[in-house]
Amino acid sequence: MSLDNPMHPFVGITWEVGVFLPRTSPAITSLQSHAVPGGGRTRGYIDVIDQSGVGVIKWKKDNVENDRDKISDKIRELVGMIRSMLRSMDDGEISVSPYDTAWVALLQDIGGGGVPQFPSSLDWISNNQHDDGSWGDRDAFSAHDRIINTLACVVALRFWKLHPDKSDKGISFIRENMYKLEDENEEQMPIGFEVALPSLIEIAKSLGIHIPNHSPALQRIHARRLLKLKRIPWDILHKVPTTLLHSLEGMPGLDWQKLLKLQSADGSFLFSPSSTAFALQQTEDENCLKYLVHYVKKFNGGVPNVYPVDLFERLWAVDRLQRLGISRYFQHEIDECIDYVHRYWTNKGICWARNSEVQDIDDTAMGFRLLRMHGYEVSADVFKHFENGGEFFCFVGQSDQAVTGMYNLYRASEVMFSGENILADARKFSAKFLQQKRASNELLDKWIITKDLPGEVGYALDVPWYASLPRLEARFFIEQYGGDGDVWIGKTLYRMPYINNNTYLELAKLDYNKCQALHQHEWRSVQKWYRNCELGEFGLSERSLLQAYYIAAASIFEPEKSGERLAWAKTAALVETIVSHFDRQQLSREKKWAFVDEFRHGSIIRDANGGRTVSQLSLDTLLAHGKDIYQELHSAWGKWLRLTWEEGSDDMGQAGVAELFVQTLNLSSGECNNRVLDEAVLSHPKYQQLLQVTTRVCHRLRLFHNRKVHEGKGCVSDMGGITTVQIESDMQELVKLVLTQCSGDLDFSTKQNFLAVARSFYYTVYCSPGTINFHIAKVLFDRVVEYGAIWMQGLEHGSCPRKDTGPRAFLIRSCLDLNVLGLSLWFFFRFATSVFRSIIFLCRFGRILRISSTFWVEASIFIGIWINLCP
Repeated sequence: MSLDNPMHPFVGITWEVGVFLPRTSPAITSLQSHAVPGGGRTRGYIDVIDQSGVGVIKWKKDNVENDRDKISDKIRELVGMIRSMLRSMDDGEISVSPYDTAWVALLQDIGGGGVPQFPSSLDWISNNQHDDGSWGDRDAFSAHDRIINTLACVVALRFWKLHPDKSDKGISFIRENMYKLEDENEEQMPIGFEVALPSLIEIAKSLGIHIPNHSPALQRIHARRLLKLKRIPWDILHKVPTTLLHSLEGMPGLDWQKLLKLQSADGSFLFSPSSTAFALQQTEDENCLKYLVHYVKKFNGGVPNVYPVDLFERLWAVDRLQRLGISRYFQHEIDECIDYVHRYWTNKGICWARNSEVQDIDDTAMGFRLLRMHGYEVSADVFKHFENGGEFFCFVGQSDQAVTGMYNLYRASEVMFSGENILADARKFSAKFLQQKRASNELLDKWIITKDLPGEVGYALDVPWYASLPRLEARFFIEQYGGDGDVWIGKTLYRMPYINNNTYLELAKLDYNKCQALHQHEWRSVQKWYRNCELGEFGLSERSLLQAYYIAAASIFEPEKSGERLAWAKTAALVETIVSHFDRQQLSREKKWAFVDEFRHGSIIRDANGGRTVSQLSLDTLLAHGKDIYQELHSAWGKWLRLTWEEGSDDMGQAGVAELFVQTLNLSSGECNNRVLDEAVLSHPKYQQLLQVTTRVCHRLRLFHNRKVHEGKGCVSDMGGITTVQIESDMQELVKLVLTQCSGDLDFSTKQNFLAVARSFYYTVYCSPGTINFHIAKVLFDRVVEYGAIWMQGLEHGSCPRKDTGPRAFLIRSCLDLNVLGLSLWFFFRFATSVFRSIIFLCRFGRILRISSTFWVEASIFIGIWINLCP
């Protein structure tokens, strides 16, 4: 191998050749150990800088920084739009509910005169009827939603004797579609539907509107109403705030003198416009009126089914941005959202709106996880309020669970600290609940109709947070996120445009593909480095090289972190090369220590070019961030070598490798700048704790993994069956060290590097080789399709289909099939070409074919596409 190799092993911030092996072995002598640092560090800098100047340094380097840093016009436009959304957040952006608006429209002027209190609400109703005569969500058809909205609007129009043509058309729609209630899943019935609909039917009868009452679906609804009313604890209803306050409009025999004492601070009854309108009708309470006046004006005559939703909107918007992999664009706005939530956090939890006397586990779990992830101190004891007899519930006093509530509880439990038993119980319960729902194909939720809830739950169960690399999560969630096709379930179907929208999705797709293109470019440069350094001759396979780069890219994906990413990948590759080569050579301990001694004294360098190895890493970092890291990098490698072959160590290459990775990341991080790894930071108690715990857990994970492989059992993916109790405890301790803040604490990005390295080790142990291969192909090579998301699943699959079953739907499906077909044919051509070339190669040379990684990637993608295409 030429010592004048133009490819630096750590392109951008890494070593020039990157393999250092002792001269004592004949097979090693040719390598000449020219990737190990020697003297001349400062002179190397001066030579380069003096001869060429900072701006025109002459080394072979990936010339992509400018392209990475220039955000496209489209991405910039989308980022601006989303920033405007986040900065304009107030009480929440939400769609209007015809049902609630109708209850408001029924109100008579409390001043007398027999006129509407809110004529603008009647105007809204008359202006928002669909062509088929119904009211309800325009894009998603649900018989429950359309019928209760339509009946409420018809009642309001008939009560005021307005627009008889519109009310007649609405009545016709109800009569023609009532039977469809029988075919819909009751799991996704609107809140309080079984109480509200019979009450509306009685009101309609009093207005001379005849609704057929003999259908089996209506009979079941009436039966459920009677059962629910019998179960209502009337004494509790009038004494303490409960979720029953949200649906008062369907209940008879209420004691309003007692109920008014349970009114929310904003004048509403648990933030429900319809419930508050009913209360105003019965009591003429001034605070109820103020609440309704304020929001009728805000929504131009209409009102939503619940308001405000300020906490809900902020939490779920942040969650979506993070899981889509685009949160880095909005860090300031996200910090403001999280700080807002923290302002209203209580030791009993939160609900969807501030200052609520009723809390729910869904919002509490989401808030807990995001607050903890952002360094806020929150106690896990908050979940004790939602636990009873070992079971967890959405609301205090309830006896059932929702899928998304348990899903978010499970996700919250994943950021537990050591000793938080309530979270351990929550994780066990929620995991069991979700696994049972998945096994019985019942992953439908009572709160949301989303594109792929089974996929979201499946990913959480199959890839726990410790093993969920950021880019892997983003790649899957981009496919699972439905954009503005997702619809929420309250008293009616409703939309939250700052949580579910195509702008988030479009930016996520563009950003992912842009980052992926950069990653592919980097991967090609790593392959060149690998070939030019002839690392394959020293035991490093191209498959191992690909996995090393994938782990780094999936953990640190941001374009601006190319240096850290490449440093991590190539360090991992070099570590494996050294370990595998020394293991194959079966050198004596004396020879290994002779190499370490030569490394420490720099005498291992015999060629002037070799002096540019670690110097290149430190030079690039100096030029980029103004930090000279040569000595620290040399020391980190020296420490790893000493730990690797210290006396009595039988686990060659295991000890200290995590510390080497962390030190390399922290050294090369632009975030760290001059502050990182100086004496003050190295001696910082928190840094030492992080180093100790990270090294310990990664060492245990490596030993565990090697033992599994050695025993021929491979990796399994059972919950709790993959790691030991000690490893779980270590991970919990590490998470606490990283996420908690104290006076004089380390930089957050520095602490995050420790967790990133530990999670990468956990991932490689938890996932089987086949699973990792699938993830590599998906994350690095499977491009995200950038056309708009189209999802047309039935309600039984957790989605709400459009009423498109004719030519339009057929055309859409045909176009999608043609897209997939064309893509698969292209990969088939590539695949067939590779096979043909392989056969020619075999025929000509008659030896074992070495198939490239590109062949396997194309083959796997081709096979995957055809599997998905086949019915």
